[in-house]
Amino acid sequence: MARIDFQQTGHRYNEDGPYALKPMTHSWDDGGAYALLGPSGCGKTTLLNICSGLLRPSDGRVLFDGRDVTDVPTQGRNIAQVFQFPVIYDTMTVFDNLAFPLRNRGVEKGRVRERVRDVAKMLEIDRDLRRRAKELTADEKQLISMGRGLVRDDVAAILFDEPLTVIDPQLKWKLRRQLKRVHQNLGLTLIYVTHDQTEALTFADKVVVMSNGEIVQIGSPQALFERPEHTFVGYFIGSPGMNFFPCELDGAEAVIGDSRVALPEGLASRAHETGARSFKLGIRPEFVGLAADDEPGIAAPVEQIEELGRFRVVTAWVGEHRLVAKLSEDTEDLGSDRPRFRFPQRWLRLYADERLVEHEGETA
Repeated sequence: MARIDFQQTGHRYNEDGPYALKPMTHSWDDGGAYALLGPSGCGKTTLLNICSGLLRPSDGRVLFDGRDVTDVPTQGRNIAQVFQFPVIYDTMTVFDNLAFPLRNRGVEKGRVRERVRDVAKMLEIDRDLRRRAKELTADEKQLISMGRGLVRDDVAAILFDEPLTVIDPQLKWKLRRQLKRVHQNLGLTLIYVTHDQTEALTFADKVVVMSNGEIVQIGSPQALFERPEHTFVGYFIGSPGMNFFPCELDGAEAVIGDSRVALPEGLASRAHETGARSFKLGIRPEFVGLAADDEPGIAAPVEQIEELGRFRVVTAWVGEHRLVAKLSEDTEDLGSDRPRFRFPQRWLRLYADERLVEHEGETA
């Protein structure tokens, strides 16, 4: 296991071209479970390949436990990798597939047997150890591939490159649960690449959100949801994503068209201090409510209401901007086609040039 440090690490595929990964400095803790999350082309695979040694960064350094491995190839980094498609030997048994990485390193037979059985039990494939790999389904083969990565207990890190892509959707939840349990039991450093926010948020202790070659936020699932540090994070995390309203600041209020929203004390002045040219007010659909008669609120004409079992999703308009509210199923009728919505100050977020404006008392 290892702590991984990136020191101004970045990469261009062409010397004069744009950065596929913009230079960044971050540290990933020994024994942590990290997910690299973002859309296609955001730099996830570039960062993973730099971490694995398949790609040498054009800028900066990579350190494993303080050791500079920037120029060290993959085989010298003591890592294990699990790819999108299963990499196993069809002619071997499940046992022999799992044992292969250990036998290849001359591990003693008794220890090989012990490790294979331990990992097989954790992955719930211990009953299949005598089966030939060619007899397995794609889902089962990917489990074996994951097991080959986990069977070594001396690795610095295990890297997963979208390992559940080929898995049946109904089985993904089971594999995520098993992988989470493996991490809790073994305390390995795990790096998991995915474009699926559900996979990232259910697996990782820390999610690394990437956009346009840049790490825009690293945080716990709760922090990403409650305090997105960039508008992209608010948009990308959540279903539906965060509401954003371009606004002007007037005193201690945000002005959205003809509507005004009172901001937490001192937030507007902090926003002005940034020197930003544009501001956006953000709030999660889950935190939007209906205003009582004696509460301030914003009247917004309703476009549609979707009944989704335990909750209803209401789409309305604040001037030219769409508002989505995720209301409980037991919410009373809206009362009119132009109800008043309340934005609790606790959940309001203000962004200056797409970056979160911190306010007094707010904690990460």
